[in-house]
Amino acid sequence: MRAYIAPNGLGLGHVSRCIPFAETLRDMGDEILFSSYSDGLTYLQKTAFNHVAAPPIAHRVQKDGTVDFRLTTARPGPFGSVLITLNQLGFELRTMREFKPDVVVSDSRATPIVAAKMLDVPRITILNQFQVVIPRRRRFLRLAKLADAGVLTIVGKIWSLSDKILIPDFPPPFTVSWNQKIPPGYSSKIRLIGPILTTYPSQLPSKEELRRELGFDDRPLIFAPISGPMLEKAYFEGILQQALKEFPRDYQILMTLGNPKFKKNVIKKGDFSVYHWVKNRFEFLKACDLVICRGGHGSITQAIAYGKPMIIVPTPNHSEQAANSKRAEALGVAKIVDQKELDSLTLLKATEEILGRSHYRDRTSVITAQLKDSNAVAEVVEEARRIGRANR
Repeated sequence: MRAYIAPNGLGLGHVSRCIPFAETLRDMGDEILFSSYSDGLTYLQKTAFNHVAAPPIAHRVQKDGTVDFRLTTARPGPFGSVLITLNQLGFELRTMREFKPDVVVSDSRATPIVAAKMLDVPRITILNQFQVVIPRRRRFLRLAKLADAGVLTIVGKIWSLSDKILIPDFPPPFTVSWNQKIPPGYSSKIRLIGPILTTYPSQLPSKEELRRELGFDDRPLIFAPISGPMLEKAYFEGILQQALKEFPRDYQILMTLGNPKFKKNVIKKGDFSVYHWVKNRFEFLKACDLVICRGGHGSITQAIAYGKPMIIVPTPNHSEQAANSKRAEALGVAKIVDQKELDSLTLLKATEEILGRSHYRDRTSVITAQLKDSNAVAEVVEEARRIGRANR
């Protein structure tokens, strides 16, 4: 079987969660071709998978990482956006005609689904949320409401072209992407499969063993894996490093910048270490006591799957991250810190509150128990092979 896998290339979350099921398909003798761009393409270049560079898209951000909705809509503008979309669609059509896939798996990308539909190739979409929500600021409130209505209709129609829509999230009432707003008639195609993990907690040694192997003692361990597109997270990396440097020696801190181009340490100051990249991030996730992260769906669901409470600093003006973060806080597994208020004292206060109360750990444990018998990787593989082999 030939599988064409097309993850969103903004940040590493989409492409990294496609790797586990791609590896399983490859081990079963299937041929894999990836299509991505930007950060996703950089990640793929470090793997052994065949891949092609799709035309890039991006949203505009300000210097502090804030998503700039006005600038994103103004540049390249409606006409330019249509040209970019048609360019991507043309690329996907040409590549698929050449590769001749039996199944297309898109992770949060619309043009591969449209291209596969046009070529009559079976299609699976992996999504965090069914609806794209436009940021609602006062100056653009009317525009946002109109855009929401239009976007929901257009994007919903595109996702509905899929034969199956798989959402890597927890079952109700613990679903993180609660704002799905799935139109009637589409729900039969949609299934919640749980987080897609490269490594499951049960596959690793105990927390105590890992801490010894990784060189940590019994003091609280804070893990800060920074995710997102490079421009969006650059400012956040700087202010978070400054805040964590001032933490007392009562804590051990490991921060990763999510940049696979580099491997060596950036900073090693006492009990505070910063790495560009770590391959064994799930070992650190299991070994830690607290996670500090952005509000990305993958970061939040992975932390919950490993039973770790969080301090979440959502990217400003990023509607999906804002919704994810509020939901995690409502579930009792996280505390939100606004980026504008991020400093050492604010972060330390939030850390002491979470680690000082068992409520946060208890709530994560309750949700983690929902994953006992689930295997999202196996579900994606099974669905891809089922519809792909039927097409041969």
